[in-house]
Amino acid sequence: MTKSIINTPNAPAPIGPYNQAVLSGNTLYVSGAIAIEVSSGHMIQTDIEAETHQVMKNLGEILKAANMDYSNIVKSTIFVTDLGNFAKINAVYGSYFKSDFPARETVQVSALPKAANVEISVIAVK
Repeated sequence: MTKSIINTPNAPAPIGPYNQAVLSGNTLYVSGAIAIEVSSGHMIQTDIEAETHQVMKNLGEILKAANMDYSNIVKSTIFVTDLGNFAKINAVYGSYFKSDFPARETVQVSALPKAANVEISVIAVK
């Protein structure tokens, strides 16, 4: 089975010893994305909706680099620091899918990198 590393300058660079994504066969494993805006390098944290949109945009750029889009996502994991934000995060997240939503879990955690409030990782298949 072949393994290809996927990195794009259109999404935030990894902040540790990992890649944005790894393509193994037809399956893309995308690392957790937070709301870093590429052009400024700053976290987008105006509100939870803006933060979630930036996370989804970052994921979209990584998917695009692998010639995929949101419709290829089969599984996602959402990490949040406050489940009280679940409804708002869920509304933004859901707006990126037209039908056939991926499998998913949402987990509350005590902290995320760079004081993020939400982080999302996905698995996509061609």
